[in-house]
Amino acid sequence: MRLEVLVERAGSQHQGPLAALFKETHSGCYCQFWHFSGDKNDWQLRCAEGEGNCAQMRSSLETDSAHMHGFVALSGDRAVGWLKLSAATEIDKLYEQRLYRGLPCFTGDRAGIYTIGCMLVASDVRRQGVARGLLQAAITWAQMNGARAIEAFPRRVDQPHDSDLWLGPLGLFEEFGFQMVHAFEPYPVLRLRLAQ
Repeated sequence: MRLEVLVERAGSQHQGPLAALFKETHSGCYCQFWHFSGDKNDWQLRCAEGEGNCAQMRSSLETDSAHMHGFVALSGDRAVGWLKLSAATEIDKLYEQRLYRGLPCFTGDRAGIYTIGCMLVASDVRRQGVARGLLQAAITWAQMNGARAIEAFPRRVDQPHDSDLWLGPLGLFEEFGFQMVHAFEPYPVLRLRLAQ
């Protein structure tokens, strides 16, 4: 069964619906982790408090900050899905993690490379095409805006928990033609090359 959703580029009008989605899914990060400069203890404290991340998310949407570039899936007035699509140069924290730092697949010119930094779908509408709609919108936007490639960092696990899917499901990326460029298990790196 497919849920009819409208997928839009995230903007200031989505502050309320996205805040509700993150709260509903118990995601106290509000998609701010890749932009947080403190240590792990500071991050855990900030997530426990919740309001700082939510306020930062709202501010980023209001000012069109790269911290909240992405797409929102709407069912009526309700946000049921979110996908973060950032220029790779805007999400250094992901690439500087021990697992990915210095990998040969990230050498060379990084201009025009985009990254899927988060994918979140409300639990009651999963397996109804929401993630697929978000990913299609992201690819279409990237193609129209001169991107050379999109990189994804899914987890390869047999029985994934919710936290294993925060960067998107591996099978969905493969369905859209993403190719593995680094096969370290369970943290592969996938890339979709876009026609120029």
